Amino acid sequence: MTKHPAASGEATPQTQQTPQTPRGARKAAPPSRRFFAVFLLVAVIVAGFVSFYASASPDGLTKVAEDKGFASQEKDHGLKDSPLGDYGVKGVDDERLSGGLAGVIGVGLTLAVGGGLFWVVRRRSPSSKSPNSKSPSSE
Repeated sequence: MTKHPAASGEATPQTQQTPQTPRGARKAAPPSRRFFAVFLLVAVIVAGFVSFYASASPDGLTKVAEDKGFASQEKDHGLKDSPLGDYGVKGVDDERLSGGLAGVIGVGLTLAVGGGLFWVVRRRSPSSKSPNSKSPSSE
């Protein structure tokens, strides 16, 4: 009984071939980078441009507070006077530009904080890993 070459761990002619990139041609970005770039572009467009067309009607919590009669007890939050308070950038007089900039800055800050946390968690020292986890070099 003969074994198939792939079952015995031997390389087959099909697995030995590697696609050749023509000289001067650029390789396509990995799918994860492409996805990230498209996601970032869509997020910036939505935050910077589409957000201006959001409904001016009150949100659900405000609507319920008005309907139930306790909206008069509403207080301003502590960050109302911050540079990005009240859905705009302080010092920018054009309402549309102010809201768009606030959205783009918010996307950037969220990306920076989320990316930073991801990087910290990913770069943990080997001693903090669980004993059952395998390192890429041991596979």
